[in-house]
Formats: sequence, structure tokens, C-alpha cells
Amino acid sequence: MAHALWLLLGFSATAQVITGAERTGEYLPLLQGKRIGIVANHASVVGGINTVDTLLATGCEVVKIFSPEHGFRQQVGDGVNVADGFDSLTGVQLISLYGKNRNLSTGDLEGIDVVVFDIQDVGVRFYTYISTLSYVMEACAEAGIPVIVLDRPNPNGFYIDGPVLDPSYASFIGLHPVPVVYGMTIGEYAQMVNGEGWLKDGIHCKLTIIPLQNWTHHTFVELPVAPSPNLPTMNAVYLYPSLCFFEGTDVSIGRGTCFPFEVVGYPEMKGFSFSFIPESMPGRSLHPPHEGALCRGLDLRDFYIDHPALFGRINLVWLMMTFKNLGSSPDFFTSYFDKLAGTDQLRKQILNGVSETEIRQSWQDGTTVFKQIRERYLLYE
Repeated sequence: MAHALWLLLGFSATAQVITGAERTGEYLPLLQGKRIGIVANHASVVGGINTVDTLLATGCEVVKIFSPEHGFRQQVGDGVNVADGFDSLTGVQLISLYGKNRNLSTGDLEGIDVVVFDIQDVGVRFYTYISTLSYVMEACAEAGIPVIVLDRPNPNGFYIDGPVLDPSYASFIGLHPVPVVYGMTIGEYAQMVNGEGWLKDGIHCKLTIIPLQNWTHHTFVELPVAPSPNLPTMNAVYLYPSLCFFEGTDVSIGRGTCFPFEVVGYPEMKGFSFSFIPESMPGRSLHPPHEGALCRGLDLRDFYIDHPALFGRINLVWLMMTFKNLGSSPDFFTSYFDKLAGTDQLRKQILNGVSETEIRQSWQDGTTVFKQIRERYLLYE
């Protein structure tokens, strides 16, 4: 369905995209004789084989695996701490970057000559992998250790949208002054973090990007592995920038169902026939909002096929409609909402009845400045 939608809108057909991880001839020479640390997870694969296993099979010395949110081989649900340990298949030490610490310590980098970063991003500011990238770059810059990013395509890399983060709202779900959707691969983003001096004290990381081949910002790619447990489909990946705002409310976006980030519902929603019941799902969502309760609301699984003109943008209509349906109370929003938005302005605009058109217009100055910055770091058309 996702591929058909892209063709309908006139985007490029699926190409034989070659990821950075596949271009072993470009980076294996940089790893010879080096003790390697690698940031990787379950989606760091080529043809079903994890990059860690590929490196070991070629004789590389992988001494530590750094695991971001959701774990390394086995997926851990959103927000669940990942434990340190050892990889069950290789015996390589595992160090969590989503446990008691979010960044690397000096001790974590002991005995390492180079760090490889191979993570599938989805191009949305509050998706935590770019924060992990920034912390890894910062720690390596301080230790004088080079970082090699194996670039991967960004499925939301064809547009830019949303409010630019106000630095006073910086957190692990948004470190830098970028829009919610920033239209860059993780390799391009790494270059921007370095080039704009966004690392602590303006330090710079010795950075190498192994770029993609046969990919532009308008090339459709079906991700071969779900990038995280609650983004199991390409439709969920496309809806994520819009629906994740609901995480700053008490409304369900389908956690605990087979279609997370493709539905919206709440027990007291009025006027909707579609319904679902969230349940605990190990490895995906434990005790999701409104567990066991009948939630009524919106089924968005075919939304973009029915409304292609609304594809490739943040759609606030669902958030604003739900806010009104449930009584327009300020209590609709939790304190987490402003961190997701990266500003308190969006919440205030909705509370004050500002239209979606006016809200989107208020983003334009920020996104215009960001586009000028972004242009300096693009690797692809």
C-alpha cells in the first residue's frame, strides 16, 4: 500500500538502494587492526544479517556493542530500560545507552579505537536515535575517538514540518533546534550536529559518513525490518510525526494493539463507530494506556490512500478534533506534551482555538531558517 501511494503521488519507484552498511569496501579498510565499538540494534541488518555479525565474520575485532532504546537483538518496548550484559550469540559485551545512562562514559570507551554507528532512523525529532547519535559523537570527540556512520535511508526524508525546538525545552526526545520532521538521513544529521557546533562546548567529532547509493530524498524505500516495536508498518512510520503528539495526552494511539500509531481512541470519545481494546503485549507495550478498556475513535490505516493530499505533512486535525471532542479542557495535555512539541506554543495555540492553518503558518519562519542550515549538510538530491 505504501509503495502504491508513492507512485500515486509521482515519487520515485523503489530503487536498488545500497545502504552504508552494505558498502563494506568503503569502511572495512578503516577498521583493520582497530578495536571496534558499534552502536547497533535489531534493524542494523543487511539481508537479514546484523552488521555486528558481518564485522566479526570478516575478522574485525568488535569489543563492545552499544545498545540504544529497544535493545540490540531482542526488541524492548518503548521507554523500557535496556540492561547491560553480553550478546548471547557472540559473547561481545553489551553496554546500554538506554538504561541508567543515556550517553557513554570514559570507561565505556576504554580499549576502543573507533566507533561504528549503524541505526535505522525515521526522521522525527522525538525518535530517540538522533539523541543517542549526538551523545555518542560528543563522548567520542572528548576521547579523541573517530566515529563512522553507516548511513541508512530516512522514510520521512522528503519533507520538513513542525515547530523548531526551543532550546529551553531540550531533552532526550529533542536536543537540537530542528523541526519535528527535519528531512535528513542520520548521516546528514550527524554532519549538521558537528558543523553547527551543537556538541558540548562546540567540540567536533572526527566523523566519517559512508553514504547511501541510489537514493534521493524522494525515493521510496520499504524498510526491511520494523525500526522499533510500535512502528510495525510503513503507514505507522508515516503517521508517527502526527500521532506521537498524543503521547503528551491520555489518548491512546493503539499501543497494546496490532496497529500502534495507526489509530486514535479514548473510552469517552463520542460519535465514532470504530473501536479497539488495548492489551499488554510483551516486547511491544506493557500496561498501555486504557488497558482492557473499549476505546472509540479513528482508524487511520487507509487514511493516506483515501486522502493523498495530506501525505507528507504533520496533520494536527486529529489532535485538535480529539481535544474538542473530549471537552477542550487544559487537562487534556500532560507536562510531556511541550517536550514533544519542543515548545509551549503549540499547546497554547490549541487551548486558544487557533486554527490549524494559522498554527502551521507560525512554524514557517523557523523552518525557513532551518532549511538554509540543512542545505549545507545534504549528501543526496
